[in-house]
Amino acid sequence: MKILVVGGTGFIGTLLIPSLKDNGQQISMVIPLGRKPQEIKADCAILKGDTANQQWWAELIEKHQVIINLTGSSIFRRWNKRVKEDIYETRIITTRNIVQALKACSSKEKHFFSASGVGYYGYQLNETLNEESGPGSSFLARVAVNLEAEALKAKEYCARVVLCRFGIVMGKNGGALKNMLPFFRCWCGGRWGSGRQWFSWMHAYDLTRAIHFLLEHGEIEGAVNFTAPNPVTNQEMARLLRMVLRKRTLLPVIPGFLMRYALGEFSEVFLKGQRALPRKLLSAGFQFRYPLLEGCLSDLLDVPPKLNS
Repeated sequence: MKILVVGGTGFIGTLLIPSLKDNGQQISMVIPLGRKPQEIKADCAILKGDTANQQWWAELIEKHQVIINLTGSSIFRRWNKRVKEDIYETRIITTRNIVQALKACSSKEKHFFSASGVGYYGYQLNETLNEESGPGSSFLARVAVNLEAEALKAKEYCARVVLCRFGIVMGKNGGALKNMLPFFRCWCGGRWGSGRQWFSWMHAYDLTRAIHFLLEHGEIEGAVNFTAPNPVTNQEMARLLRMVLRKRTLLPVIPGFLMRYALGEFSEVFLKGQRALPRKLLSAGFQFRYPLLEGCLSDLLDVPPKLNS
């Protein structure tokens, strides 16, 4: 297959592109005019162009069978009005451009994978969520709802649409784990707030395998939760990470009010959560290599798991 990756310079893109290439796929990555190709560390064809030009998109997408849209600015920063607009617009505008380009394609045999997130479900305490669960009302939920609505318009042009609702991706060189490790290694690995909020995670290796699985199973479409089958509470996550690192903590609790003071509205991402399960992947027969968080952490940190823990 010829696969076009949009937004491939982020954490997930840097995991996915080498995996697809190793599997024999022909990979191209889009970068906007402002980026210099030599700044991009990716072993694939780099296509530079005017991403605001609809004709450019149409000609580009015509040449590819699969479009994987990972675009969007990072949510991991303190939010204000400008940042929220940036989070929203970088996702919506590019998705809209891709869908309009699909409309103009003569070939309708297209597969459109569009990145979303389990933030779609809003903040839930103990409710178990799957792909059929309804949306929440938080800021990230509204972004996800509108983003998915734009992506689903591609179905009108006979494209298969997969909405990738990513959970918290655990990998060695980026994402949540990289940001958490310094605190846990400095004996500050306590729970966040109440610790009862759910942590829906997925090993980076299983994420790339799930994309391959979905490429092979064209009958699967719509929303797909990219989460492991065994989410944990924040308190359990902190305990397991301390155990794998063999570190105690001098700060058993990071108070919620301190996190709200430091991070503002963005702190709700950490102090609240979702218990999202990968029902579609499991029903289709996908086998997780890392279904349990302890095994995931032991692999990523190169630490043998403890027996009977």
